[in-house]
Amino acid sequence: MSALRVVLVGYGPVGARFVEELLPAVERGTIELTVVAGEDIEAYNRVLVAEYAVGNTELDSMLVGDREAAEAAGARVLLGVAATSIDRAAHLVHLSTGEAIAYDRLVLATGSRANVPTLDGVERHRRDLASLEKYARQLVARDDELPAGITALRDLADAERVLAAVRDRKRIVVLGAGVLGLELALAAAHAGAQVCVVHHGPHPMPRSLDRGGGQVLRAALRRSGVTVIAHSRAEAVAFRTDDDGTRRFDLLVTADGKQLRGDLLVLSCGVSPRNELATLAGLRTAVGVVVGPGLASWTDPDIYAVGDCAQVVERTDELARQRSLPGAPSGLVGPGWRQASWLAATFTASAERTASEAGASGSAGAAADSATDAAAPVEREPIVMLKAEHIDVVAVGEISADPWDDDALHPRRRVSQWADPEHLRYVKMVTEDGMLTGFVSVGMPRTAAELTLLFERGSELPADRSMLLRFDGPDYDPSTDSDAFAPGATVCWCNGVSVGRIEESAACGNTTVEGVGRDTRAGTGCGGCKGRIAEILARAAEADETPTLTL
Repeated sequence: MSALRVVLVGYGPVGARFVEELLPAVERGTIELTVVAGEDIEAYNRVLVAEYAVGNTELDSMLVGDREAAEAAGARVLLGVAATSIDRAAHLVHLSTGEAIAYDRLVLATGSRANVPTLDGVERHRRDLASLEKYARQLVARDDELPAGITALRDLADAERVLAAVRDRKRIVVLGAGVLGLELALAAAHAGAQVCVVHHGPHPMPRSLDRGGGQVLRAALRRSGVTVIAHSRAEAVAFRTDDDGTRRFDLLVTADGKQLRGDLLVLSCGVSPRNELATLAGLRTAVGVVVGPGLASWTDPDIYAVGDCAQVVERTDELARQRSLPGAPSGLVGPGWRQASWLAATFTASAERTASEAGASGSAGAAADSATDAAAPVEREPIVMLKAEHIDVVAVGEISADPWDDDALHPRRRVSQWADPEHLRYVKMVTEDGMLTGFVSVGMPRTAAELTLLFERGSELPADRSMLLRFDGPDYDPSTDSDAFAPGATVCWCNGVSVGRIEESAACGNTTVEGVGRDTRAGTGCGGCKGRIAEILARAAEADETPTLTL
């Protein structure tokens, strides 16, 4: 019997989950696994890079991979080695070391890179097929080199540059007002740095928030010590020369004439999937590597993609002829983890079936079937959360509707809105036939938690929407509301962990958020659920409290 040869390119959090789920089959010898890691460090949670950049977390708490366990099971993990090309005809992956590794199944978990905006003074490279064919050595598995004093925030090296500026209380200019940029700005300001956020939209988080929520968030940012400059499109950067001759970032110039001086410019302008390997190999790509519902490439059924680089589109004859395709990679760790777990289970079942058939026939079987009619779990609309001290923002769904809209296309749509800008609180709820289809919550964490549960279940809102505001009222007692603590209620969206599972973990002695995370994975993704985990643990501790005798 020959084992199914699986090669994984990419060893971030999604790749690490794929490895973890595949290890039982590796130990049994039905799968032969090789991991091409790229970075020279154990897999870590990139979602927490901003926390690391301001000194709020240690590297050990970010690690999600276990190379020693993988190698003990029989996997081969190549840290600091990059994949440079794919030979689809020969089923080979060529590496930066000169080695070529054969595969039956190739899984791309290459993630994404930070976008470098068009700025005079900053070089950025195209990564279309012509450029890749001409400059493959400089572009494949490499990020654009940025001038001194300018950084993105995608890996540990980026975080170290930001951390040095934060510790020295330098002036930090953040370009972009998305979730990652704002989390960094707030954390850096809290740590004592001078922070300015520049963006060209009307308000922060414009893709997720409506005008009301965005304005309240902007006020909250300013009260936290973050300068916010809206409606300003960055146009160029200027440099100064240090005493040692280093040319370093000095100021950002905007199209409306502003000159914003700083010691460090952090680019937070979104991300793009790392598609170079797929593009050079002739695979269909759009925003990401185009795969079907079973995560196999449209072009080659033996190549798969998961996580930030995977664009899931069901193939039709009409779509196959189109240059642009709908959708994009989710960009969130939770969906990537679920894809990795599902694909590992699919490979394991296929390899075990082939091994069983080979054993029954007494001869070595062929490689496991590649494509099946099975499909990875369909993801619900992602919930966007901003995690920062004293600022709580949650948004999901289509929230552009206005309470006074007269929408003939949606006659049963209703919008409820409540604002208290002075106290930095805002809620907007959009329903269709009473069912919650989207909401924005700023500064109302308990209300946001309840709305999240209602959105998950597709439940109707109470006829009196104002009842939902009581969750953040001064007289609210969470112990009187059992629904939010029902065993089946989801707490960790990234890993699909329920209240009941956390209570079981607590009963087994895991009485801290970190302990629950190690046991159940809850809170180890984006971290937005840690507050709720702490509430559940506190509630469990109160329920278990019994009087003790002092002798």
